[in-house]
Amino acid sequence: MNPNIRNFALWVIIFTLVLALVMLFQNPGQRSTTTDISFSKLLSDVDQGQVREVTISGREINGHYLNGQPFSTYAPSMPSLVDKLYAKNVSITAKPESEGNSWLLTLLVNGLPLIAFIGVWIFLSRQMQGAGGKAMGFGKSKAKLLTEAHGRVTFEDVAGVDEAKEDLQEIVEFLRDPQKFQRLGGRIPHGVMLVGPPGTGKTLVARGVAGEANVPFFTISGSDFVEMFVGVGASRVRDMFEQAKKNAPCIIFIDEIDAVGRHRGAGLGGGNDEREQTLNQLLVEMDGFEQNEGIIIIAATNRPDVLDPALLRPGRFDRQIVIPNPDVIGREKILRVHVRKVPLAPDVDLKTIALGTPGFSGADLMNLVNEAALLAARRNRRIVTMSEFEDAKDKVMMGAERRSMAMSEEEKKLTAYHEAGHAIVGIYVPQHDPLHKVTIIPRGRALGLTMNLPEADRHSYTRQYCVSKLASVFGGREAEILIFGPDNVTNGATGDIQQATRLARAMVMEWGMSDLLGRVRYQGNEQEVFLGHAVTQSTNMSDETAKLIDAEIRKLIEDGERTAREILTAHMDELHTIAKGLLEYETLSGEEVTDLLAGKPPVREVPGDPVPQRGSHVPAAGRGRPKPGPDPTLEPQPQA
Repeated sequence: MNPNIRNFALWVIIFTLVLALVMLFQNPGQRSTTTDISFSKLLSDVDQGQVREVTISGREINGHYLNGQPFSTYAPSMPSLVDKLYAKNVSITAKPESEGNSWLLTLLVNGLPLIAFIGVWIFLSRQMQGAGGKAMGFGKSKAKLLTEAHGRVTFEDVAGVDEAKEDLQEIVEFLRDPQKFQRLGGRIPHGVMLVGPPGTGKTLVARGVAGEANVPFFTISGSDFVEMFVGVGASRVRDMFEQAKKNAPCIIFIDEIDAVGRHRGAGLGGGNDEREQTLNQLLVEMDGFEQNEGIIIIAATNRPDVLDPALLRPGRFDRQIVIPNPDVIGREKILRVHVRKVPLAPDVDLKTIALGTPGFSGADLMNLVNEAALLAARRNRRIVTMSEFEDAKDKVMMGAERRSMAMSEEEKKLTAYHEAGHAIVGIYVPQHDPLHKVTIIPRGRALGLTMNLPEADRHSYTRQYCVSKLASVFGGREAEILIFGPDNVTNGATGDIQQATRLARAMVMEWGMSDLLGRVRYQGNEQEVFLGHAVTQSTNMSDETAKLIDAEIRKLIEDGERTAREILTAHMDELHTIAKGLLEYETLSGEEVTDLLAGKPPVREVPGDPVPQRGSHVPAAGRGRPKPGPDPTLEPQPQA
């Protein structure tokens, strides 16, 4: 039965039951006090003048005495009765015999509660049978079937993952023409595991496979299997595969499979029976005695290290496809997909945006385009310009500006020299990323930020790059010491110290960049996540080795501090120049820093606005320039 019809019928039964109860109990006081009298008593009471009014309906007579007491009786055929009542001044009301309580109403009042009870009992019984013996359908699968109404996604809507699409193309061809592979003895993989960081488009790739093959697509989350009752998850797995068999060939997509597919028996103090039973049922359904031909399972996770080995063996998820963060070419393709419905200005260069967003995932790029469109709308523009994309990129990377935050002049000056120190050291150390932007406007939780972006995607780090990074990280603290003295340093370098410590520790303990300790991996605080709790794994490390590690980490950090101090001392004039520029302009790009060091002041222009807008970081000296012509990118404003 259709669920909508079933729910409607249930509400009709409930409404009818309530209506019957209301009719049954209406005016209970009047019904309980009505007195049945004989016809002879009625005649006697009429002769004595005790009757006030009567209502005659056929042969039924109802009335009231003078004291208000109701009565009822049944009269024989007596034509002189009306004359007798009229002679005693009794008020007479005549009604047709059909009015009053009919036999149908009486049947409904008496029999409807029983009928409603039987209907509710049948409804609950059918529910329990349809749910496999579990009340209200606990064992039913929660997998959703996506159809054309949900929006078809094809590989044209998926960009930046060309290798993954090539690996999945043969699955698409198998779903379209299974005989092509089966006549040569080939067997398509039962399961495909999509592995990658969050936001790289694993779910979108799975929907693209279903859209290309034009087959039913069931989607479910790993957490939908797990309930507090043992056995419910396994029942849902069975029901999900039963539905898939009816729609084969089809695709089942399980998102975040690590919620149910974690390593069995890896915890302390026992396991999770419900989760393990669910995993066991999934393993059997994928590759057991009964073959599920035409059903391809695609799962996604960003934690392949915690999955059970039986889940990844051949015959189950025997094909793993890595979907990493896109490179610069992939980012440009992803941007072109997301700007299809966004009107762009001629100055927007997607290749430049892709170059300036290293490490961005597909979700980050979608958010970047959305933020740029929202920013253009707030600025009353008809199209999105490159300025909005740059501001949106800064917001995504560094956080939103906090211009309302009150800072004293002393704090601004200290922040300016701190960020200028980062910039100077980053310019003069070897193998360092070029300077992208430096600002003293508070963003997020930072009072100021210095951002360096690589010219190309960086996949590995040299020891020289890491050493230069340590020096630039300490450029801010060393600038504070040189300008304001060691007694006036602040806690503004907290994040710098944490970043430097993590980098130096990784160089010594994981990357083998210490000549004293050699090419050995030392990891003393390794943790494995089990059922949401971090379990520390102890490693065999002597106290002497721990002391050597601490000494090497300290040496790398002190070398970075010394390098930063030497560079800032040698370029003190340039440090003052950049700090003064930050105090005046608040934000400087990498090119503007280069111009300042060359003695050229930065040129700031805001098209279409003689007075710079808030957030354009234009100095007060630039507010007197002549008014340019109208900006075609702006929405026409109503005249006052």
